[in-house]
Amino acid sequence: MEADGFAEFYQGSYVRIVTLVAVLLGDRHEAQDVAQEAFARALGNWHRLRKYDLPETWVRKVAFRLAVDTSRRNRRQRLLSTRLAGRNPGEDRDAAPPGDRLEYSEVAAALAGLPMVQRQVIVLHYVADLPVEQIARDCGVPSGTVKSRLVAGRRRLEAAMKDGAEVSGNV
Repeated sequence: MEADGFAEFYQGSYVRIVTLVAVLLGDRHEAQDVAQEAFARALGNWHRLRKYDLPETWVRKVAFRLAVDTSRRNRRQRLLSTRLAGRNPGEDRDAAPPGDRLEYSEVAAALAGLPMVQRQVIVLHYVADLPVEQIARDCGVPSGTVKSRLVAGRRRLEAAMKDGAEVSGNV
């Protein structure tokens, strides 16, 4: 059977992937959808992935790419909805129904305001506890880029937390 070991891999990795994507997106339901799609793709490639030392790295990379796409799509939908309703784009920023957005604290709100590239490296470094070199490999960028994104992201988070105001970021 080609899916040998996939069920165990899925059970051992699913919660971690959902948690990382939920922190990245700020929406647990979207994170579950993204994780499901990433694992579905992994199942389709399981004949190759099961030979990897860390197949979870592959799934995490796919999930993060899907999360970026989801975030962009949601942003476009929100902007279109606000335009159609005749409101300014900033008015409808957090239009998700209560309970759909994670309510971790002011830190989560500030994190959600970061540009996606900064948010991604911060989540991988501080939530997934990955070293800079691993993040660089996963994201396909030099280590120096990861370091500069971490510094810039931390500065923006610090400023947002100090001001108590939301930082505005791009997806």
